[in-house]
Amino acid sequence: MTATFQPASAPIASAQDLSVDQALSQLASLLQPLGPVADVETLALADALDRMLAEDIVSPIDVPAHDNAAMDGYAFDGNQLQAGAPLVLRVVGQALAGKPWHGTVRAGECIKIMTGAVLPAGLDTVIAHERTEPADAASPDHVRIPAGSVRTGDNRRRRGEDLSQGCVALAAGQRLHPAALGLIASLGQSRVHVRRRLRVAYFSTGDEILHPGTALREGAVYDSNRFSLIGLLQRMGVKVLDLGVVADQPEALQERLREAASLADVVLTSGGISAGEADHTRAMLQRMGSVHFWRLAMRPGRPLAVGLLQPDAGTPFAASRPPARTTVLIGLPGNPVAAMVSFLVFVRPALLQLMGAAAVDGEPAALPQAVAAQALSKRPGRTEYQRGILSKGADGRCLVRTTGPQGSGVLSSMAEADCLIVLEHERAAVQAGETVSILPLQAFP
Repeated sequence: MTATFQPASAPIASAQDLSVDQALSQLASLLQPLGPVADVETLALADALDRMLAEDIVSPIDVPAHDNAAMDGYAFDGNQLQAGAPLVLRVVGQALAGKPWHGTVRAGECIKIMTGAVLPAGLDTVIAHERTEPADAASPDHVRIPAGSVRTGDNRRRRGEDLSQGCVALAAGQRLHPAALGLIASLGQSRVHVRRRLRVAYFSTGDEILHPGTALREGAVYDSNRFSLIGLLQRMGVKVLDLGVVADQPEALQERLREAASLADVVLTSGGISAGEADHTRAMLQRMGSVHFWRLAMRPGRPLAVGLLQPDAGTPFAASRPPARTTVLIGLPGNPVAAMVSFLVFVRPALLQLMGAAAVDGEPAALPQAVAAQALSKRPGRTEYQRGILSKGADGRCLVRTTGPQGSGVLSSMAEADCLIVLEHERAAVQAGETVSILPLQAFP
């Protein structure tokens, strides 16, 4: 099954700029995750790192499977403790992790126990070895527990304390990070059901775009977007189809879009979506499918084309064929910083939604806060994303300052930044000391 838009209303091709919140809401309402059956793979745990969990993991056992010791020491029945009085116990055995003690422990007795070892029936308290004392020279097999050194039930891990049998250990839609893989392994499961990788085709557009390593000619630029954006895609764990660079020629663009739509769930481009005479992507998208929106009230990244591609649209036989499947297209601006910011704000959450993620981190409502270390210029009526650097103030508060010049072509600012300073749509200029929202760049895998 292909991940597609699900049109809830007529496509929108408004000349009015949408706010970021409006655009995110429209995008979220149009996207449908990968299908529940055809798009599920079963993998060995060792191959499942960073994949998206396709179904709930239900614990088949209690974890831990038995009451056990939380530290090395001595295990005994805590009911024998008396306030203000020491307790002397005879050591009658030893329990090791993986080697339980099967004898009987009576009143006045205890066993030596190691971390993780099973607590025998009737024993509910563990005291650390270093908190005990020898009873006396004449009783080397006894141990003395000083008054007040331990309470009944201390250092005992209860059966099912972590997970109880039948509970959901991991919910569908969670990315399988290393700790999640370890948790699944702790349940005795060696294989896991995951969503298949989302297929994303990418190409850059423009006659001025050169591949790194070729001679630079007048008016040309090297294709930085291709490497920045493909890097961001690879970090998300999608399957990237690199389709190179397409010149500013409508026929070439149409052919590349048709190829991309036949191969991928999502087509991602950069450049060619503004109102210039040589900017053909938006016009071709309208011809081959539909444009839902393309202008946003944001900086950087005002032009952002979002729509559907139908690979057969515009061909001589299209009318006689059944409707082709549709593929998501997101056309990013060509300026390097604008392309990366637009990816983080729009493309990343869209792809996570298509991948079936249970939650999308970095959503505007949940952004962390920092204190502006300097005044920030801003006018109401658009959302701005300024490149920032975080630091810790003398009072312990998190401070943020800009990287300097904020032009959308200053790619060095993105390399220097560790966050984006998010200045909301209706916000005006910010004074030093005011609180601002930030989008930490290190939060993105």
